[in-house]
Amino acid sequence: MNIFEMQYQNSIKKQGPLAERMRPVTLSDFVGQKHIVGKGKILNRAIESDKLTSAIFYGPPGTGKTTLAKIIANTTNNNFTTLNAVTSGIKDIKEKVSYAVDELSIYNKRTILFIDEIHRFNKAQQDALLPYVENGTIILIGATTENPYFEVNSALISRSLIFEFKNIDIEDIKSVIIKAFTDKRGYGGRKVEIDEDALNHIAEYSNGDIRSALNALELGVETTEEIDGIVKINIDIASECIQRKKLDYDKTGDNHYDTISAFIKSMRGSDPDAAVYWLAKMIKAGEDPKFIGRRIIICASEDVGNADPRALEVAVNAFKAVEIIGLPEGRIILAQAAIYVACAPKSNSAIIAIDKAMKAVENESHEVPLHLKDKSYKGAENLNRGANYKYPHDYDKFYVKQQYMPDIKTKFYEPKESGYESKIKKFLEYLRQ
Repeated sequence: MNIFEMQYQNSIKKQGPLAERMRPVTLSDFVGQKHIVGKGKILNRAIESDKLTSAIFYGPPGTGKTTLAKIIANTTNNNFTTLNAVTSGIKDIKEKVSYAVDELSIYNKRTILFIDEIHRFNKAQQDALLPYVENGTIILIGATTENPYFEVNSALISRSLIFEFKNIDIEDIKSVIIKAFTDKRGYGGRKVEIDEDALNHIAEYSNGDIRSALNALELGVETTEEIDGIVKINIDIASECIQRKKLDYDKTGDNHYDTISAFIKSMRGSDPDAAVYWLAKMIKAGEDPKFIGRRIIICASEDVGNADPRALEVAVNAFKAVEIIGLPEGRIILAQAAIYVACAPKSNSAIIAIDKAMKAVENESHEVPLHLKDKSYKGAENLNRGANYKYPHDYDKFYVKQQYMPDIKTKFYEPKESGYESKIKKFLEYLRQ
């Protein structure tokens, strides 16, 4: 780091945003993520012993990924350098690799490379790192808000430990806010007070994001007039500075898949309240209502099936209705369908049947029995097509026992004792007795 870079960093520490000034510099000051950096945890041990291996830090914004990387930079005996995937290209990667190779060759010193937003690197950029991560020239620390199993090359994943960062709990966020009032990096030199309800409001509405909480606090302090030399933050000021919870949802990100998964599992689990909650979250986040409708249709068939055949009808009609009506009224239609599917009796016998049949078809191909073959064309009789076929309507119960399956004994469809399907089961037993 040259003198100009040092001056820049010192300026940030003194005049930068509160969240940047309050960033912890030691592991003991680090807040949250006790499940990965608590005493005795593997990451804690690796940092303290300076035996870090390549790792991916994965989690929401403001949960400490970059902060922890900077703590590692302050404590490690290895070289530490950084890249931002948004602004860096192959050339920048090659420069960092060249530096790491020289440091290892000349000084026998390894290099920790921290890459922020690593999911923004394309495959070629990630592949350029792989040989040097593999041979230990570079210890990679990648930070990402996206699920690394979706966004990071599997080769890099296999050579890295994955650490999931979680939203910071409210009490920890409150402790950070309180510390900002006394710490000289924050408002330790000023008379700043905050009401308890204002403190609780900022902590709660920051949605587990320390940066968001400190930004709201800073906005409140810097825009509030002093009275008798004191800046006092009340609930009204706090409400203005952080107006509502950030909706943790990205239509293309990991949370999108988690939310739709929760929605489907809630319908499958017969919990209409949960189904409507996750539905509301998706609608509020701007999810395509047709995407939601398709998921309800799938659930109506896969999880309800013939236990209530009307569920599929309701789901399909809801999809069509939403196409015609759109939002916001379409939310009512989607809710109606989701509630119906959630409350319907359940049977997955249809998916079990088709998957067993698909597997059977893959394993071995069987010829259609002769009596079932098409005899509608001229000359079919000469080939004995359809011979000895028994027409069910000519028999009692409109049923006659004959071979419909090829020469295999597997039973695919086994109706369950659930809803209408229990009637189907009894009817099949009645026919076959």
